[in-house]
Amino acid sequence: MCVGCQSPLPPLPYPPGPKTAVRLSPGDVIKASYADESIPDQTQKIRRDGKLSLPLIGEVTAAGKRVIDFQHELVSRYEGKLDNSEVLVTLENGTANVIVSGFANKPGTYPFDRPTTVYQAVMEAGGVSDYGSASNIHLTRIINGEQRSETVSLRPAIHGQPVRPEYVQDGDVIYIGRSLF
Repeated sequence: MCVGCQSPLPPLPYPPGPKTAVRLSPGDVIKASYADESIPDQTQKIRRDGKLSLPLIGEVTAAGKRVIDFQHELVSRYEGKLDNSEVLVTLENGTANVIVSGFANKPGTYPFDRPTTVYQAVMEAGGVSDYGSASNIHLTRIINGEQRSETVSLRPAIHGQPVRPEYVQDGDVIYIGRSLF
């Protein structure tokens, strides 16, 4: 009856925004813009091994680093090699293709702009089906050529409890296991 009497929910303590630590991963497309005009700007996709090949410095590992940290690394690596070593690094395309399978309401392959959490990916796939378990979710990722899995429970997040989010990466497979009840 008293619609205007409800007090609003308090804001989330850690809102997403510029402080969200997005880390570069294989498949991301970055652009390196050089202040020194002797080198043309470079737009490259980070390879599966996490590296790029850049003029004058060769192979550089980009995966796992924040954009700003990678930019600082390039500036220091170009120091002494260029008259002006300033480089601006931007993330041009951070799409991750993730497979959500098992007991999801709409299993399939989903493209996501990063950062996207496992919870968000499962919700995009229609959530956990009636036969699935929100506490029995397996995240599988290839790290250094080796397939690794971990079990993730979404139950605390579903119940509104604060959790440290797990972010998806390109090529991840999320398998929602069957509920035992």
